[in-house]
Amino acid sequence: MPVYVYETIPTDASEAPRQFEYKQSMKDDALTHDPDTGLPVRRLIQGGYLSTSGATESSSCCSKSGCGCN
Repeated sequence: MPVYVYETIPTDASEAPRQFEYKQSMKDDALTHDPDTGLPVRRLIQGGYLSTSGATESSSCCSKSGCGCN
């Protein structure tokens, strides 16, 4: 199951938002309130992950297609 990052939406401008992680199914609706405090929350969009560990200079897409990035 994926882990999503949420951030509280403080009701008072002097309060700092609190971020937390929450494991839930992709089929589940996004949380609307922090399970610990009851404050409203929004789900944050996180960057993806790109693995290039299998690519070598001789096996990169550039050497096969000649894209010219070398």
